[in-house]
Amino acid sequence: MRLGRLLHHHADHEHHEEHAEGGGTIDYPRAYEVMVSLWFLGRRRRVYLRLATLAGIKPGDRVLDVGCGTGYMTRVMAPVVGSSGRLTGVDASASMIEYAARRAPAGCSYIVGKAQALDLPDAVFDVVVSTVAVHHIPVADRAAAVREMFRVLRPGGRLLIAEFRPPTGKLAAHVMGALTGPAMRNSPRDLLGTMIPDAGFEVVDEGDQPPFFYYVRAVRPADAVPRRGTPGGRTRSSE
Repeated sequence: MRLGRLLHHHADHEHHEEHAEGGGTIDYPRAYEVMVSLWFLGRRRRVYLRLATLAGIKPGDRVLDVGCGTGYMTRVMAPVVGSSGRLTGVDASASMIEYAARRAPAGCSYIVGKAQALDLPDAVFDVVVSTVAVHHIPVADRAAAVREMFRVLRPGGRLLIAEFRPPTGKLAAHVMGALTGPAMRNSPRDLLGTMIPDAGFEVVDEGDQPPFFYYVRAVRPADAVPRRGTPGGRTRSSE
């Protein structure tokens, strides 16, 4: 798919999502990579490395990337966790997972799945990251997705969620909104609301990560247990 068509398709999809309160996937990984590379003007790796630093990624960590897309963030984190670490990416788009798997470095694996019903055991990850993915989850399922992130983290584990931050200039905001739809027009603080503390996390800090992101860092308290009632039929540990 040509770049212009991808932008139009994505904007149409986001417009539909805003009114239907539904999520969706991007299913054109090659065109998506071209679009994002142009968007970042050569700064993409530097920005994602900063996000990995904010998440506290270190050698040996077991890391889950929720809404991993093409696997770019996992590929950035792979040298950081090293040969003793493990990275798992999950995404609802089979085409994105196929693209990521073909480019997977050692220690990376990818699975097709929904954030709100992760087919993963309890308390197995040191870090969970999710980058510009929450707005793709159906509105009614977003809180469940954050609870699932809590469930799969070990006690004391770390969470980083990064979402789009609308440009501050009116012209830039208008142009970006026309290309990407509501995701870049709405406040990420409004998008995330209180879902992170409501899931049981302790918020460490939050802020802007230039040029496009707003982030929240949190931890799963060592004595906390997963909140009940998460859809998906997963078992819950009593810990």
